[in-house]
Amino acid sequence: MEGNKRWVSGNLQHPDRDPTRRQLVAHEQEPFGSVLSCIDSRVPPELLFDTGLGDLYVMRTGGEAVSPVVTGSVEYGPMTSGTPLIVVLGHQRCGAIKAAYTSLRDGKPLPGNLQAIVRALRPAYEQTVREGGTDPVETMARNQARLTANDLRSNQDLAPLVKKGALAVVGAYYSLDTGKVQVLTGAPS
Repeated sequence: MEGNKRWVSGNLQHPDRDPTRRQLVAHEQEPFGSVLSCIDSRVPPELLFDTGLGDLYVMRTGGEAVSPVVTGSVEYGPMTSGTPLIVVLGHQRCGAIKAAYTSLRDGKPLPGNLQAIVRALRPAYEQTVREGGTDPVETMARNQARLTANDLRSNQDLAPLVKKGALAVVGAYYSLDTGKVQVLTGAPS
């Protein structure tokens, strides 16, 4: 979050982005966090958290949609090297969320494998419909981050790490307008 404050203010440090760091992590890595974020080109976790080479495991899918392969990728850091943090990062004006919301609302499937994203986002859509609100797409984006973080926090392999305090799984939301990341759920105490 300190890195995000630097991103918002423009006082970037660009840490761990030089040949010395490249050589240091060439044979071994120990990222301090894992980030599951959207494929959106405006939401690069390494930049918006002002981090560098070897600092984060990053997985990106449309709307933070998960599947067994994605879940396995998220589990990799905490389960193999003790990475203590997972952030599920939704964002403002998410095209994948908007497309899934519209598809589900109108009952019109998306073409090709885009429909797999729609299926993965259905729980966030259903929660959004139950809640109502003035901007359902933004609500769905926040719900998707919360639900995915909750699912990861309670999955059979990560839950024991969470329970013993070795892992925090955080749902968060990124504002394209301000650059600020807001923690929605799972903030470590």
